[in-house]
Amino acid sequence: MMNKDILRIGTRGSPLALTQTNHVIARLKENHPHLNEPGALEMVIIKTTGDRVQDVLLSQLGGKGMFTKELDEAMLDDRIDIAIHSMKDVPTFLPVGIKLHAILPREDVRDAFLSNDAENINGLPEGATIGTASTRRKAQVLNLRPDLNVVPLRGNVDTRIKKLKDREVRATFLAAAGLKRLGREAVITSLVEPEQMLPAVGQGALAATCRDEDKRANAYLSGLTHMPTAICVSAERAMLAQLDGSCQTPIAGLAETDGAGGLRIRGLIAHPEGTQMVEADLQGPADAPDNLGRKIAEELLFKAGPELIDAIKAEHPEIIRVPNEAEGEA
Repeated sequence: MMNKDILRIGTRGSPLALTQTNHVIARLKENHPHLNEPGALEMVIIKTTGDRVQDVLLSQLGGKGMFTKELDEAMLDDRIDIAIHSMKDVPTFLPVGIKLHAILPREDVRDAFLSNDAENINGLPEGATIGTASTRRKAQVLNLRPDLNVVPLRGNVDTRIKKLKDREVRATFLAAAGLKRLGREAVITSLVEPEQMLPAVGQGALAATCRDEDKRANAYLSGLTHMPTAICVSAERAMLAQLDGSCQTPIAGLAETDGAGGLRIRGLIAHPEGTQMVEADLQGPADAPDNLGRKIAEELLFKAGPELIDAIKAEHPEIIRVPNEAEGEA
């Protein structure tokens, strides 16, 4: 088989990224049996800035693109044909020439609470230290429990679990979807319902990107798209895109189809310290997800008003385009 015929799939090298990529590869092979032939497919592991730099908050590194930039560059340089990502790590706006596909049924959208000291957030003792690098999680935790001490905690799944075990923190959060895909459900103390902590936009969904003009890669990926997931992610990302140039604040969002042609979307923007938070909840037709996403963004901005946005800018000038900030893979 000629090298030009090999389907090259790019991925980060963490255990979760490799597991998710292998999951997508298995689906590709099911749909296209010839990819099971020796040499038909190659996995290309690429280390991203977000993986290399673990001692700096992602907002200070430049945000969400730190987990996708090198993969984008490899794709535009024709070193890979397809890249697999956690959807929540994909920037709101992709580089020119790259197309996004939302693929596969969405996993659990919830955050997982991990602790050796309490069953849930409410059970933590006063002043307990929680570790998270996510401004979204930090804001919602402090809004619920302003007495808690939230400190930065980065690293892959095993790194964060080890820091919890070593008592560096009393609790932390990881995406339930990542833990389930890794077969690590046993480490979950409890699941946090969206009513208590709204997840990140795209959480639980896998994304694949390819070059716009690459007909072969587009054809492979189109057969994997799970439409209910694509509809929900489209609404959430439309909300994020509308907010992205308007405020510098933690954002959360979750869209869900009702199976009868309807779509519900919940959104939230907050002060990073949790002192102020506004929420919105809208329903509309599932065949116009982008419109609903933009509509809820407008409602959130109206509710927030200039006071919240100005307060965030004044108190947290280090936050750069946080609506586009990644939380890492979990």
